[in-house]
Amino acid sequence: MKPTSISTLRHLRQLALLTGLLLAGGQAFVVASAADDDVLIRNAMVFDGTGRAPYAASVLVQAGRIAAIGTDLKAPAHIRQVDAKGQALLPGLFDLHTHWTPNAQPSTLPQIANRYLAAGVTTVSDFHQPPEAYAPRRAWLHSIAAPDVKFAARISTPLGHGADWGDENTTRWVNSPESAAAAVKQVAAYKPDFIKAFTDGWRYSNAADNSSMDEETLAALVEEAHRQQLRVFTHTVMVKRGKTAARAGVDALAHSVQDGPADAELIALMKARGTRYSPSLAVYLPERVDGSGKSRAGSEAYRQREANFANALRNVKTLHDAGIPIVLGTDAGMTGTPHGASTLRELELFVQAGLTPSEALVAGTSASAEALALDDRGRIEVGRRADLLLVKGRPWERIGDVRNTEQVYVAGRQVVGKGVTLPAGNRAESLPPLRIDALVDDFERADQRTALDTLRNDDADGGNDRTVQVTAVIDREQGGRALSMQARLSSKDDAHAAVILPLSRGSVAPVDLRGWRGVRVEVRGDATLTLEARGLDGRRWIAPIAATGGWQTLEIPFTALQGQPPYRAKGPLPVWRGNDVQQLVFSGTGQAGAKIWFEIDNVRFY
Repeated sequence: MKPTSISTLRHLRQLALLTGLLLAGGQAFVVASAADDDVLIRNAMVFDGTGRAPYAASVLVQAGRIAAIGTDLKAPAHIRQVDAKGQALLPGLFDLHTHWTPNAQPSTLPQIANRYLAAGVTTVSDFHQPPEAYAPRRAWLHSIAAPDVKFAARISTPLGHGADWGDENTTRWVNSPESAAAAVKQVAAYKPDFIKAFTDGWRYSNAADNSSMDEETLAALVEEAHRQQLRVFTHTVMVKRGKTAARAGVDALAHSVQDGPADAELIALMKARGTRYSPSLAVYLPERVDGSGKSRAGSEAYRQREANFANALRNVKTLHDAGIPIVLGTDAGMTGTPHGASTLRELELFVQAGLTPSEALVAGTSASAEALALDDRGRIEVGRRADLLLVKGRPWERIGDVRNTEQVYVAGRQVVGKGVTLPAGNRAESLPPLRIDALVDDFERADQRTALDTLRNDDADGGNDRTVQVTAVIDREQGGRALSMQARLSSKDDAHAAVILPLSRGSVAPVDLRGWRGVRVEVRGDATLTLEARGLDGRRWIAPIAATGGWQTLEIPFTALQGQPPYRAKGPLPVWRGNDVQQLVFSGTGQAGAKIWFEIDNVRFY
């Protein structure tokens, strides 16, 4: 077994390799964008995001910032000029509620980034990533043309919404003021941009409201988050839970309250605590943004969506008229809610709800910037980041004109428009695969991380009735340590309990296993066991493991791994390539409601 210090050094070399690959693909985009990207945008109609009436002006961009605004600006020598006559210049748009998930289409990080840039969205909040993935995803985003992505750390109640899938690293579970404060401190170490609390366990009326976060717990979460200089958004869809969230001091409701009208008490509480409203209308549109819901028109579920959506529209207007700031978030990445297109549809739905086009644009720019305390963007003002959107038309009069994209700038760099060539990374399926050491985990590290310096995770069937498992590192009789997993399976047919060993930090970069023939593991247990390799875009391959009550060393060749259908998707079974794998997963099953256990040690490639 290798000393931790050696493993750590090898992991540092892996990180250095990843950083080198990222810089090689993206340094020119990020660094060489100073004087070369300076531009004078002339003769535009400027909508500055403040609510002020549009005005004719030119805007000078230098070093990624707005350097000057005026009608008689002189272009410095050799600076590029853009004639924007007949076009509107807006601040870049925001989407404060998205999920960059493998279940969405498109699914890879560059594809999603491209969709947002094409829609003029220059700042996006991702509600989906585990904290372990922040650093590698930030590095990846900096290597390509992309909007500025802000990451939300997820906190819910045990078995509540948001905690009904994934592991406790992805979504922390809290059920008391003390655990809430501790969870915020834990995730703060990963430097999230804000917190998402799942206050409401109602699950849109398809499950009992038995897992909502109580007010004392939520208030403690908010207090500690604010102490850490982090804003708090909350998943809340009921009027009564909206009141709980406002009393607790959350900064924004990230969904529509849609089970009834917003009443005077809710309005007073939101105004008193400065709570904003991000209604996520796009995800509730009965026919869905991509039209996939039209086939269900007339069904009971569709009629319920129509009733909820009518409440959602009315509540946007009610809260806006009462002075509650409306901000833009869509829940894009969820069913029928495509990235980029949903942001533009949300603006149109704001207008459908009763806002003027100008008010909708303010909601999607400066009000959204303020919701995340981003005082460097959201308005066209001297000194602010040059996140800019140039469109044909007059979107403050006809909101649909915002779709007529001509040019998009992120921090002064043009990323959309005639003649723009994006980095090769914007066309890549993923990061380049990493080479890793043969030893995945010998369970000897005291910090509970793998030999590859990745964070082990649990994984079980989701839902409110969920398998309960306990995973711990234990001492072996013959010396050394092993990983022990014990579980009580849920009552569902697909009940299982698993341990995930990520092969790269946050399971972001794939790894190249083509230099080995398979996986060797020491194992024992009382369960039906499988080894699963998980890869890009939900690809997975599974092989059985014949475990007994005594320790044995098994070798599972890669040729034994059988491709499985992608999660929630149709398509051909994946073919094993060996250079697109991100995780090894050891999973146990048995009869519903039964207790199972297994132990593993010295997991390595051979």
